Amino acid sequence: MPSFKTFKEIKAWQQARMLTNNIYTVSNNGAFAKDYGLRDQIRRACISIMANIAEGYERSGTGEFVQFLSVAKGSAGEVESHLCVAFDLGYIDNAMFEQLSSDTTKTAHLIGALIQYLRKSGIKGGKYKK
Repeated sequence: MPSFKTFKEIKAWQQARMLTNNIYTVSNNGAFAKDYGLRDQIRRACISIMANIAEGYERSGTGEFVQFLSVAKGSAGEVESHLCVAFDLGYIDNAMFEQLSSDTTKTAHLIGALIQYLRKSGIKGGKYKK
């Protein structure tokens, strides 16, 4: 693995944590808070980003880590899609949509960069060390 001692050191996880906190804050207000389906789904998708980065890292194998990172990146796409619905329904204004969309894109890019690094690195992971 790269020189992370814990998943909490991974920039993509840190960014996902910030995104999750922001989504929770925004979805606690107004009509968004009352749309239980959308509110819960966007929250679960954010949590999925964080959880899959953490779980993949803890598997101690690069192949598994990449697989879990791919799921996390997919969850970022899900968050982006839910943000479009929230904007279209008037739950968030354009400025908030742009900010959260930018945060989501940044999260996805960080995950993607980590995937690329791991694929090219030749590192197998901690569980393969003798």
